[in-house]
Amino acid sequence: RFWLPTMLSEELPEPDGPPIRLRVLGEDLVAFRDTNGDVGVLAANCSHRGASLFFGRNEECGLRCVYHGWKYDVAGNCVDMPNEPPETSFAEKIHHTAYLAREQGGVIWVFMGPKEREPALPGLEWARLPVSHRMATKWIQETNYLQGFEGDIDSSHSSFLHSYLKPTESPHESTISPVLKAMDKSPKIVVSNTEYGFRYGARRAIGDGKYNWRVTQALMPTFSLIPFITFPAGGRAWIPIDDNRTMTFHFIFNPDAPLTEENRASRLVGRAFPPELIPGTFTPKRNRDNDYLLDRELQRTLSYTGIFGVNDQDRSVQESMGPIYDRRKEHLGTADLAVAAARRCLLKLARDLEQGIEPYPATHPEIYNVRSMDVNTPIDDFGGVVEEHGSGLLVHA
Repeated sequence: RFWLPTMLSEELPEPDGPPIRLRVLGEDLVAFRDTNGDVGVLAANCSHRGASLFFGRNEECGLRCVYHGWKYDVAGNCVDMPNEPPETSFAEKIHHTAYLAREQGGVIWVFMGPKEREPALPGLEWARLPVSHRMATKWIQETNYLQGFEGDIDSSHSSFLHSYLKPTESPHESTISPVLKAMDKSPKIVVSNTEYGFRYGARRAIGDGKYNWRVTQALMPTFSLIPFITFPAGGRAWIPIDDNRTMTFHFIFNPDAPLTEENRASRLVGRAFPPELIPGTFTPKRNRDNDYLLDRELQRTLSYTGIFGVNDQDRSVQESMGPIYDRRKEHLGTADLAVAAARRCLLKLARDLEQGIEPYPATHPEIYNVRSMDVNTPIDDFGGVVEEHGSGLLVHA
């Protein structure tokens, strides 16, 4: 029922260019950009005899199967059937599986629900900014989507997994100081349910009667906005390829000014959130096959993990659980309140849909127009923090 980011626009750079393979929600698909520049997302196998349309010819506003020449437009209509007599109406009876596709924010979104229930695209702030003010990256994670998404809404792990043995030597960008993060490694978690999912505050005592509050947004079904002090800000989307693999999209944006070359370069070389990729792929260079290039000497002398890069550190522990961890073996504590909240939200949406109740956030794009927050304040109550400092949590378009 939700629009899902599935490709970067740059993956289909030109009309009539080569189609690409795509797998989303366990379905094998083929995507192409037609002569008019419109994006088509079709079931991977031709409706005739099942040949893969990945090998097809992208020409004259359609994708043509090379086996017998059947041709489909972006809506799945069979617009040519050259191996049948011209007087036959057989082509009119064929409708190939096709999904709606839209472009926004440098991303190609796909809607895989009933066409008659097509909603508007979610009103996420980063997606509506000009290209100069935003950047999107993508990589593959070898776990189910929830193991990744739950890392975004788990504040206490950053005091360990992403820490340095000497906090003063830890680099950081537009987020809580490593020194302050080290002062309180068991933040108090407060969850506030919203129409789009929930937001939660992580409160750390930082001395002098002050607290650091990191307010993270969890937007259904699997979008997040990471707390920030100054722009550029960031967020992620966790999109299931299938049960065991995930497409992870990371976005950085600055609504007040264009991104600088330093902003863009720092993300592309893996210094911050996105991982460094094997050229020509969306596979991270540091992966489970090479133990994420773990450096035991670095772990002994400098960093908590010995693994370079925030995302590489996240993936190392999340993929170490296996593709789908048996959650019956878990022992959740107070630090995991947001994780429990996310599971409840997703389960409620699924159970409601079984009863015919459509998901509210899917059809109300305006409620996604929110921000996260990172602030130091003497206020120790979450409601008071939001009232005093949270005017930026809701962005009026």
